[in-house]
Amino acid sequence: MSRIIAIMLLVACAILTTACQQIARTQPAPPSSASSRRETTPISSPVVKKVVDDAIAQADYTLYYDPAYVQLDYPGGDVPLDRGVCSDVIIRAFRKGGVDLQKEVHEDMARSFSVYPQKWGLNGPDSNIDHRRVPNLMAYFKRQGKSLSISKDAKDYLPGDVVTWNLSGGATHIGLVTNIISETSGAHLVAHNMGATRVEDVLFAWEITGHYRYFQ
Repeated sequence: MSRIIAIMLLVACAILTTACQQIARTQPAPPSSASSRRETTPISSPVVKKVVDDAIAQADYTLYYDPAYVQLDYPGGDVPLDRGVCSDVIIRAFRKGGVDLQKEVHEDMARSFSVYPQKWGLNGPDSNIDHRRVPNLMAYFKRQGKSLSISKDAKDYLPGDVVTWNLSGGATHIGLVTNIISETSGAHLVAHNMGATRVEDVLFAWEITGHYRYFQ
């Protein structure tokens, strides 16, 4: 009997080990705190530093990508911090810089709804979701005169800049340029949520469709 129990325990351990290995392969990259030892670009603006620091810190606690529609408080509404979409990285970081994109985008859309993308069949603005949609953020930044030229030179993208991309299949994506310098490409790493919030060397990973500098 004891031999049978021992065999059963060995089988159970093998199953658990395999399961843990599978889970580990699907987990987000290690938190960005490990990146603090890398070379960084000094940030002279206190506001930009707050924005960048928060975007980097999000990799420590935003571990899931969750696009669910959620009823939010207004202004200052947010989904649980352990989850979100790519635009939530920008929204949360900007709030540290004193800018509530939920409020700013909603008010601008209320004034000029027709000039925003008409992709979702809405008849008016929705403060629960409008600011979380990348095309709306692109339109808002452009209307505020924050657009910069798109370049293939990494030196043109500074800490605090917002970048948008076109992914395969026409999906849009957005991220925030940090002050951490890639050890391989020399470009600044980008904070973005794709499965989880990560700080990665992805500036030129996809087709860039927008480059914005909100904070000076």
